[in-house]
Amino acid sequence: MAESQLSSKHVLGIKYLNINDINLIFETADNFKEVINRPIKKVPSLRDVTVANLFFENSTRTRISFELAEKRLSADIVNFSASSSSVKKGETLLDTVNNILSMKVDMVVMRHPAPGAPAFLANHIDASIINAGDGTHEHPTQALLDAYSMREKMGDLAGKKIAIFGDILHSRVALSNIFCLQKLGAEVTVCGPPTLIPKNIDKLGVGVEYNVKKTLEWCDVANILRIQLERQDIKYFPSLREYAQYFGINKKLLNGLNSEVIIMHPGPINRGVEITSDVADSDQSIILQQVENGVAIRMAILYLLAAQR
Repeated sequence: MAESQLSSKHVLGIKYLNINDINLIFETADNFKEVINRPIKKVPSLRDVTVANLFFENSTRTRISFELAEKRLSADIVNFSASSSSVKKGETLLDTVNNILSMKVDMVVMRHPAPGAPAFLANHIDASIINAGDGTHEHPTQALLDAYSMREKMGDLAGKKIAIFGDILHSRVALSNIFCLQKLGAEVTVCGPPTLIPKNIDKLGVGVEYNVKKTLEWCDVANILRIQLERQDIKYFPSLREYAQYFGINKKLLNGLNSEVIIMHPGPINRGVEITSDVADSDQSIILQQVENGVAIRMAILYLLAAQR
């Protein structure tokens, strides 16, 4: 049986969670999944808890998923979007947070373009911090919902072969996924153009492959990442058309395999670039299950952190 509480008062990255933490989050999410499929989807678990959502970077899916999770748990919510705030007028991160804390906030969900920003906050303020993505560093809740979705489909992940395709270099999802899957005993390979695979990533104990067909033949699950054009300051490949031709995943490729691979994508999808619509919308795809599981996983994390306060 897993421990009944998390080993930390924050969720800053998968790196800082142990296997008991991950299993506890999954068990708690199982219970909340039942809640969100009921006619009345609310529970009063966080009735006296105030959560601030601090998004210093654009986000639609993660922000909505966290907001929905908070509302399902009956928390009070403060939403803060930096693009329309005093940050533009030069206010520092600590000023912003101290102002929000003076409103007596218990938990902060934070997305920030600077790697390490949530950890910096955790050292300076008393609230529990949940990292909703920091630069190209980590995105722990995405990795947890991805692993949870795989586990729901295949059972225990020990010994399973997971391939992560696409823009590994600019992706915080890839790093968190690698840490999480390895803690759960899975084998991980990354696949993409050489320019989008970080140097020395093999030192993390992952396989590196540049041939999409060969990787698809090896893996049980293909987690396909978006090409992050907004983070690319130089050209990493000649054109999107060429990327789609050599590294995109389409139905013809999948139909040529000996076994059926589970298809995942953290979204938003560039349809026709890293994945074609007929793959994204196929029976092999669990992309919509990932979205549903995202709410359950985030409810579990909010609930477990609140229980420690």
